[in-house]
Amino acid sequence: MAWNEPGGGNRDPWGSNQGGPGNQGGPPDLDEIVRKLQERVSGLFGGKGSSSGGGGGGGPSAVDLSLKTIGVILAGVFVVWLFTGIYIIDPAERGVVLRFGAYVKTTAPGPHWHIPWPIERVEVVNVDEISSFSHKAAMLTRDENIVDVELTVQSRIQDASNYLFQDQAPMKTLRDATETVVRKTIGGAKLDFILTEGRSAVAAMIQQGIQSLMDEYKTGLLVTSVNMQPAKPPEQVKDAFDDAIKAREDKERLENKAEAYANEILPQARGEAARAIANAKAYRDQVVASAEGETSRFNAIRTQFEKAPEVTRERLYLETIESVLTGSNMVLIDVPQGNSLMYLPLDQIMRNQTAKVAQPRTSMLDGPDSNQYNAPPTTSQIRDVSRDRSSR
Repeated sequence: MAWNEPGGGNRDPWGSNQGGPGNQGGPPDLDEIVRKLQERVSGLFGGKGSSSGGGGGGGPSAVDLSLKTIGVILAGVFVVWLFTGIYIIDPAERGVVLRFGAYVKTTAPGPHWHIPWPIERVEVVNVDEISSFSHKAAMLTRDENIVDVELTVQSRIQDASNYLFQDQAPMKTLRDATETVVRKTIGGAKLDFILTEGRSAVAAMIQQGIQSLMDEYKTGLLVTSVNMQPAKPPEQVKDAFDDAIKAREDKERLENKAEAYANEILPQARGEAARAIANAKAYRDQVVASAEGETSRFNAIRTQFEKAPEVTRERLYLETIESVLTGSNMVLIDVPQGNSLMYLPLDQIMRNQTAKVAQPRTSMLDGPDSNQYNAPPTTSQIRDVSRDRSSR
């Protein structure tokens, strides 16, 4: 008969009489329940149940020992469970902590701890690994020419959380973005620019465009480099393009040669021009100085002429005749009458002429007080000497 059926005797599920004198209608004894469970388990395995009367040793009961053992085991299991939350992130990695599948934080390299599974788990992502792929396609340029373009894109993970959760396939998104940016960039440039000096500039623009799309889509990827191979024309028109490139190279070579010649000849021409200008300035200064000297001399003569016109006129005449006859060895004697044979001190005259050449010239510019004894004999003096000798 079940315990809760009529006539069950007010027994509880464990077989005790709730209205009995030993229970007094109170709650069931937990120790007694555990003891009965142990007895039943021991009976199942052939053991003997412990007597409720027990020995009189007064030691701890089996129930107490079992509870302590279970507590120690549970404590050990809990400690081991806590230790499973320790993890170490390498320098090239980042740890993404998830709590019940939701992002919590990103941990840096080093030892860390998280709440063990199944509450939290850690996704380790390598952020230093470089991934690369090649892209090759035929593009239409701005000037309606077709060119074959080949480039290699290298990337790495920059943001581990965005890489794991913001985009389902970041690498596929990177490939699609590369194709889009390459077509846009090549389509906006001319063929000559792509084939010659614009290759590095085109690669830089492509890298910048791809990175802009990666940031917009939050893929967590960083484009480290875009290496663009030399663009090539299609095979059908390769010979014509080679001829055009050769003509362009010849043009550059001739331009460089002309520039080198210009750099060589221009400094020489500038030097000659500077030398001619310096000579002209020197000649100008010389002429101006000579003219100023002649002007000063003329003004001085004019002053003397205003003071004594006759004397100045005579002196100018004599100086002019003297300058004309200085280089002549002929001696002119004016003898109106008498014997033309006379003695002249020719040696003294010649010495005076030599001394005159060696000494500075004396003119009227020196004034009336100049030393006239150092001057050579003039024609009038020679004439006076001749007259004196003839009168004798």
